[in-house]
Amino acid sequence: MKTFSAKPAEVEKAWVLIDAEGLVVGRLASLIAARLRGKHKPTFTPHVDCGDNIVVVNADKVVLTGNKRDQKTYYRHTGYPGGIKERKAGQVLDGRFPERVLAKAVERMLPRGPLGRKQMRNLKIYAGAEHPHEAQQPVALDVAAMNTKNARVA
Repeated sequence: MKTFSAKPAEVEKAWVLIDAEGLVVGRLASLIAARLRGKHKPTFTPHVDCGDNIVVVNADKVVLTGNKRDQKTYYRHTGYPGGIKERKAGQVLDGRFPERVLAKAVERMLPRGPLGRKQMRNLKIYAGAEHPHEAQQPVALDVAAMNTKNARVA
């Protein structure tokens, strides 16, 4: 028996559409990260980008469980001495780019390095219900129906 190793030219990439309205951020991010890596496929190869292209809509309507909306803190650094900045998750969700909460959650679940950056380019996140990827005919994935804990009533 030989070990199968997928070549980049042999990879079949599908387009998946996920409606994030009312879904829990961490559970959704882990599902997206696994699909971006291609771990749901029998031809998964760790060093090849064999995941799907994922389009997420309504990312501004995701839900954080517990007190995370008020207590979870995102840090960034300006590059200058003493330049640490912090924002709460609620501020980010109510701000100009609410899709960054989901994007950061997925990014931190992917491997660091060139392969992880390439896989992140296969993720398209939109705050509203509209997206410009209708030509790719993405298949809708009902994440809320997979497990009752995936969705929360706000």
